Amino acid sequence: QVQLVESGGGLVQPGGSLRLSCAASGSIFRPYYMRWYRQAPGKQRELVASIASGGNTDYVDSVKGRFTISRDNARNMWYLQMNNLKPEDTAVYYCNFAPPLNWGQGTQVTVSS
Repeated sequence: QVQLVESGGGLVQPGGSLRLSCAASGSIFRPYYMRWYRQAPGKQRELVASIASGGNTDYVDSVKGRFTISRDNARNMWYLQMNNLKPEDTAVYYCNFAPPLNWGQGTQVTVSS
């Protein structure tokens, strides 16, 4: 079974930055896609960013130009650098694959003055 552990969340002011990390352990065959999702209170979980094995990236329109996803295949880790954070980015952030497997606990990101 694959275990996913997210970290790096916290409370930041609008315009601030955070770097999220995802650590995967267990039986992992180097995944083609590594992804970040988020879920705000009362809303559906949404795909935020995706990175393919060759480095191609994809982002939801609301975070383009502000978020950057990267991966470290040797460590089975991937990251989400979040800049110029906005209150609407407040959510629990989760990492996973495509298609998603079991979900971790996520990491809380709160953007507030």
